[in-house]
Amino acid sequence: MSRLILASGSAIRREIMTGAGLKFEVIVKPVDEAAIKSAMLADAARPRDIADALAEAKALRVSRQESGLVIGADQIMVIDGELYDKPTSIEAARERLLLMRGKRHELIGSVVVASGGAPVWRYVSETKLWMREFSEEFLDDYLVREGELLTQSVGAYRFEGLGSQLFSKVEGDFFSILGLSLLPLLQYLRDCRAIPA
Repeated sequence: MSRLILASGSAIRREIMTGAGLKFEVIVKPVDEAAIKSAMLADAARPRDIADALAEAKALRVSRQESGLVIGADQIMVIDGELYDKPTSIEAARERLLLMRGKRHELIGSVVVASGGAPVWRYVSETKLWMREFSEEFLDDYLVREGELLTQSVGAYRFEGLGSQLFSKVEGDFFSILGLSLLPLLQYLRDCRAIPA
């Protein structure tokens, strides 16, 4: 069995891996995500390439100093061809949700596994989500009930909880929506004998 390290401070990614019975450590070494995004956007990079570069940067930063398999992950949101970051306040979350109401958006996620300072596996996912035409009353109640948790998600929702009520339809994998494509990751870990097959 290999040492597994999650190079992400995301609570939901920790929950996903813990729920799957994986034994792992969390080691986070921050990277300048804004600089990576800006440089790639200036070069007209595709959203999937930006998500992949961010996940890889996180995994490599830890893998250069720690032995084992280091799992980096990132997710970006695209609405009408534009990339969005996490809302910085409840008011920004409200504006984001009003923008998304009645529209489709995409979540593009990447998981990269690194070892010895080099990437050894990667997986990019794309999920499509249709937000329903919710009422102002629903939105106000939702904002009060979820509070600051909304600033921890690029879409200002927790799909695994109350946020599921925002949607009329989704296409894609549940775990990928949450920010970690678990099933392909588990298959890779079995294939390389990092976990029992």
